[in-house]
Amino acid sequence: MGQTVRIPVNEPQRLLAVRSLSAISSSPTPELAALAELAKNAFAMPYAAVNIVDEDWLRIAGEAGMQLSECPRDLSFCTRVVFANDMVVVPDLEQDAELGAAPYVTGPPHFRFYAGAPLELENELVIGAFCILDRKPRLFTEKEAANLRRFARVASALLRLQKANFVMGLAESSLRTAAMTDPLTGFLNRSALDAIVDRALESALGSGQTFGALYLDMDGFKSINDTLGHHIGDEVLREAANRIRSVIRSGDIVVRMGGDEFAVFVPNPPNTEALVSVCERLLSAFRSPFTIEGNTILARLSIGAALAPQGGGRRRELLRNVDGALYSAKAAGRDCYVVFNPN
Repeated sequence: MGQTVRIPVNEPQRLLAVRSLSAISSSPTPELAALAELAKNAFAMPYAAVNIVDEDWLRIAGEAGMQLSECPRDLSFCTRVVFANDMVVVPDLEQDAELGAAPYVTGPPHFRFYAGAPLELENELVIGAFCILDRKPRLFTEKEAANLRRFARVASALLRLQKANFVMGLAESSLRTAAMTDPLTGFLNRSALDAIVDRALESALGSGQTFGALYLDMDGFKSINDTLGHHIGDEVLREAANRIRSVIRSGDIVVRMGGDEFAVFVPNPPNTEALVSVCERLLSAFRSPFTIEGNTILARLSIGAALAPQGGGRRRELLRNVDGALYSAKAAGRDCYVVFNPN
């Protein structure tokens, strides 16, 4: 039987703070476990823990002395700390009208004493408790209470640091992604060749898979910029990007190599015929005129293609062979594709 769950007045804000931690880790962290171990020894208790109380559940962020199961919020002693927004000390759990019937009191490990100090991720937002428990009833001195509050402050600081590191990691990842993204088309730019394409190529060939590459060049694009202006040319490139997206798979990698040139990398195509099929769909997509600000514009494709490892075991070699195939497609009259033949 659980205790009556009392909801703090700032529960919506408190839960937002709790949820901001959920992406960090759902399992105990070594730093908080080490802090719990220090508290267990300092207070000579059989158990110490750093617990987070979410909407329905108590989550263990670090514990020492024994391994307990996470439990519903209404069975958690730490729920009282969250509601009180202050330290809670229960000298004898068996004598408490509600907690005396709790499973950890009536059954193993038969706890009799509880003390918990609030964990604050943000000011006045208590997300859980740093708690210590004993199997026998005991008094808790003011000095011990002050020390438990200190442990809780250190645990709160560790949680804030973990959250900050996580957010900084997201920001760093976003900055890396932004640095590798072409703002006009939304595709990757050339800096992604080292960071993403090389890794994908090595992974594919290392596991015995194939890796396809296509080099796309829009025929007559320079004349569009020269006659209609760069802003029309930019709109053509945006629409070209949409047409490329409509043809490729979600796992394919597109890089804007510069100007009107794009490279499409195709992980693990079953054979050369699969690359030919992509080429044909791309050519078909670009044979429809572009309509930009009342202008009807033709900008078809020439495509070079190659399949690794036959077409090259490294990206530079693969792109060199693809570029040669593209040159052959242009020499053959454009609006066509040529597949590199290693023989």
